[in-house]
This record gives sequence, C-alpha cells and structure tokens, in this order.
Amino acid sequence: MSLAGRHVVLGVSGGIACYKSCLLARRLTEHGLTVDVVMTAAATEFIRPLTFEALTGRPVLTSLWERGRALAHIGLAKQPELVVVAPATAHFLARAAMGMADDLLTAILLARTGPVLAAPAMNDAMYAHPATRANLQTLAARGWELIGPERGALAEGPSERPGRMSEAETILAAVLRRLGVESRWTGRKVVVSAGPTREHLDPVRVITNPSSGRMGFALAEAARDRGARVVLVLGPTPLAPPGGVDIVRVETTADMQQAVQTALTGADALFMAAAPADYRPIKSADHKRPRAKGRLSLALAPTADILASLKRPANCLMVGFALETGNGLDRARVKLRQKRLDYVVLNDAQEPGAGFDVTTNKVTLLSRSGADLALPLLDKRDVAQRILDAVEHDLS
Repeated sequence: MSLAGRHVVLGVSGGIACYKSCLLARRLTEHGLTVDVVMTAAATEFIRPLTFEALTGRPVLTSLWERGRALAHIGLAKQPELVVVAPATAHFLARAAMGMADDLLTAILLARTGPVLAAPAMNDAMYAHPATRANLQTLAARGWELIGPERGALAEGPSERPGRMSEAETILAAVLRRLGVESRWTGRKVVVSAGPTREHLDPVRVITNPSSGRMGFALAEAARDRGARVVLVLGPTPLAPPGGVDIVRVETTADMQQAVQTALTGADALFMAAAPADYRPIKSADHKRPRAKGRLSLALAPTADILASLKRPANCLMVGFALETGNGLDRARVKLRQKRLDYVVLNDAQEPGAGFDVTTNKVTLLSRSGADLALPLLDKRDVAQRILDAVEHDLS
C-alpha cells in the first residue's frame, strides 16, 4: 500500500529520547509520508530543528507566533490523518491532560478531533507517579493511543520499570497499523517461550538457571507491535511481562512442553527463547530436608527436549535458541538439523553483555540455507527486531 501524499504530524517534546524521534522521522518519510515536525521549545534544547528539516525535507514548526501562520495550529489539527507525539514527556502529558494550549503542539492537540498516538518517555519514578498515571488515564479516555513506555536503560542508568521510550520501529509499526498498512506479521499467531523453569528437589528447593526472560519478552513485544497475536509461555521470573499478549505461566520443563504444544495449535511461528532446566531430580522429597542431615547426593535425569518433542503444525516457522559456551557454532548447527528447525539463534553465555540476566545480547542467526547472520552487541529489543526482519520472508 502506497503512503505517498498521506500526511502525519510528528510532535516532539523535550526529553533525551528526542534522538529516537530523528530515526522515526526518517522512517516515516521513507514510507512516503508527508511529515510535519512540530517541536516544543524544550525539544529544541536537545535537537536542533535543522536536523528534522534535513530528515523530512520540510520546514520544522516551533512557534504559535510565526508570521503568516496565525492559524497553523487549526490546519495541522484538521489536515493530518494522524498526530504522533514522541517523546511525550511527563511535563508535556500534564499540559495536554489539562487542556493547555500555550504552544503550537498543545494548541494542535486541543483543536484535534482525529487520532493521536503518544509515546511516553521519562524517568521510571516519574512514570509511576500517581499524577502521571492520572494524566495518562485522562488522555486514554479522550481516545489517545499510548505506545509504551518500555523497560530498560534510561539516561541515568539501568531500570527494570517502565519509562524508556519505545523504539522507533515499534512506534512506526503502530503508525502503519493505524494508517491501514499491514505487515507480514499482521494477524499471525506467534508463540514465544521465555524465562527459566524449575525442577523441585523438595517443596522449597529447586534446580533452575538465571534466565530473566528478557529476550523472549523482546520477541513477544516486537511481534505484537507488528500486528501478531502473541502467546507468551512464561516460566518463573520476577520481571513484569509485556502487555497486549496472552500469558501462559508454567513452572517445570514438563509444564512448558505441554503449554507450548497446546499453544502451537494454529500457530504461524514459534520462538523458543526460554531456558528450560535440562535436568530434574529422579526423586523429589515431600518435605524440606534439614541441612543438619549433612551431605546430600542427587540423582538427576534429563528433562524432555521440548523442541525435539513438539508436533510441528504444517507451515509453522520454528526458531530455536542455543545458549552455548565457547565456540558453539557446530553444536548450534547440529540442533538446527536434528530438531528440524528453520533457524537457530546462537549466543555465548560467557560473552560480556550477552549471557543471562542482561539487557543486551550478541547473537548469530543460523538458517537452514546456511546464510548465517552475525549481529553485534545490541539491546535485546533491537536483536528481536533484527530476528523478525530476517525470518519473516519464511512465513508461509
């Protein structure tokens, strides 16, 4: 579907996430859209208007008081098919919720009756504050669609709470959906597994691993944002799972095996990103064994190989993950062949920034065709986007 001649406004308020808005402006323009960028005064402290003008080929608007444009806010409220605000800072959201019109962007929004998308971006404590939550509820009740925010690194450091602005590709996907443009993932059923599993020694002790589920979460979010119906089979993790997906919680490897097999009914793709426990105790005690009894010897048996055991639906894309140590390419290729997978995502548990419980990853995507794709160290959200880009042509 051509987007040439279709018109959107990109509103930019003043936060460090402005740098992502530059990529968003470029990507919107690459799709043929006419993009008018409207910046608040605070936004110009982070990015110069000239940057957006170079990216969109159109003058950037920053003021209500520009000569010859006395009614610009009325035209820009009525003409565009969509107004997108990214980033939408806590201060900007508060002004919009109050109905203020003290600059060009808030005046446009107060006069607008059509759809508005907003990508909140702020410190995680500011996002969690009751005032911000109330403002977001007010704007959602007026019909605004909110994109994110996500968990992950903020300007001041790592965070496990929402606050980080969604990536440009995620916002772009929401824009394209709102404009009626479908991706290859639209309407597809995608199953993603994430997190560890636990095998109980007794009621309080388990065999498990440090998997956080972040890579699976990133894949679920990326598929969701491209229009897929996502089922996330989730092992025990303290992290909050993404919204907008169906969650199936499991405990043991056997639980995950059954849940994934059930979820595969009618599925178009499986991303087996979980790290199920490979061993279970042959005997599990009914009561906690006191430490005072001294040394404990365990007899362990391998758990089921979930991917190898699955009954694969016809035309379902199967993507496995291989977490290895050292040079795991040969072992990953064996998994690819023996488990009849379309792709295997290989990463090294000992690679700095790419093991368990980190927000980044460095992977190699192996395919049946032999065309391997080695990615540099990236945020897991970026890794997920690259994986979906690479495999989507194999969707039947």
